[in-house]
This record gives sequence, structure tokens and C-alpha cells, in this order.
Amino acid sequence: MTVTVVLLTTTFVTLVALLAAAGAGKLARMDNASYPTALTRAATTFATVITLAAVVAGTLTALLT
Repeated sequence: MTVTVVLLTTTFVTLVALLAAAGAGKLARMDNASYPTALTRAATTFATVITLAAVVAGTLTALLT
């Protein structure tokens, strides 16, 4: 049961990060940014969401144990 929850949560966080990155890239292109700039903004957004999820998970783990 625990492995299933971890896998589902990991999949959900990755999906949210990919959607946020796609949105950031699209908004950058709509703002007339070049493709490399839009890709950089998308990559930064993806990394930020993954980092935020890791920080929240670490904090919750420390608080709940």
C-alpha cells in the first residue's frame, strides 16, 4: 500500500510540474520571448515545482515522525 501511494504521489507531482512548465513556456512565447528564453523559463518552473515538492515532503516527514 505504501509503495502505491509513493508512486502515485510522485507521478502526480511530476505531472503538475510538467503542466506548470508547459504553461510557463507558452506564456513566455505569448510574451514574444525567443524559443531559448521560453525553454529556460519552462525549465526553471519545472525545477522550482520539483524543489518545492521536495521541501514540503521533507518538512512533513520531519513533523510527522
